[in-house]
Amino acid sequence: ENPGRGGHYPRMAQGSVQAPGRRQGVYAHHRPAGRADGGHRAPDYRHGPEKAPRGGRRRWPATATEHVLPEKTFRLITPDRADAAIAEIIQQNGPFISIDYTHPTAVNTNVEFYCRHHLPFVMGTTGGDRDKLIQTVEASDIPAVISPNMAKQIVGFQAMVAHAAENFPDLFKGYTLEVRESHQQGKADTSGTAKTMVEYFNALGAPLDVADIKKERNPERQKTVWGIPEAYLTGHGWHTYTLTSEDGTVQFEFKHNVNGRDIYVGGTLDAVVFLREKIDQKIEGTVFNMIEVLKG
Repeated sequence: ENPGRGGHYPRMAQGSVQAPGRRQGVYAHHRPAGRADGGHRAPDYRHGPEKAPRGGRRRWPATATEHVLPEKTFRLITPDRADAAIAEIIQQNGPFISIDYTHPTAVNTNVEFYCRHHLPFVMGTTGGDRDKLIQTVEASDIPAVISPNMAKQIVGFQAMVAHAAENFPDLFKGYTLEVRESHQQGKADTSGTAKTMVEYFNALGAPLDVADIKKERNPERQKTVWGIPEAYLTGHGWHTYTLTSEDGTVQFEFKHNVNGRDIYVGGTLDAVVFLREKIDQKIEGTVFNMIEVLKG
């Protein structure tokens, strides 16, 4: 699940990132190392992530105002300066495609920002007002790819179920549906992938409200009850869809468990290439999904 991964900074352009979580509309761009906004020198991470207390796992701090790598400095910019900052980034780098993996509370504000500044984008973040996302892009002059899941294999699985729903409606009429999903503790919303699958299973005759999706965010339960490896408690997406007949004698179960985030990289890059082609074709005001990317 791509989505709402607080603390992960998507690349927007050379040396630029968008901040996650509650820092809506906050952008960073490439600057020589210096003082962060507000005159305070941010922590220097040139020698790697800071060491966690008591010998815990080392990690990059999600709230640093400046992040220094060997050849680039990433600096957070406050919302009131975002419009001026992005204008400078565009002037320095030329046209580019933005990639958004941020937070459900930020997606609508971010899309308004991209459209206002004519920035085509790929968005894997879930949540927010999805209808408004589409309406905002359709009223703009840019194309975009928006999908709750960028993993090509999972998108292909969704397409197969969607095909079944279209061609064999009510195939599972009378069956009960249970959907369980588990993601890292920082994921704020219910899985967008699970919500989409519920729609398809509803069309197949198995009713379930998305509010009844069973969501797990407790690391201890994930480890002891679900059996998720400890190394992936901070980054995983496990989904199970169970269909049971009325008399309980027949059961179908579909499952896709992802540990880590590498699977999302290939799909994201494919989406960028696909979007580049649409830009070259001068397509405007259009939202594409990952199924269209796979077909394209």
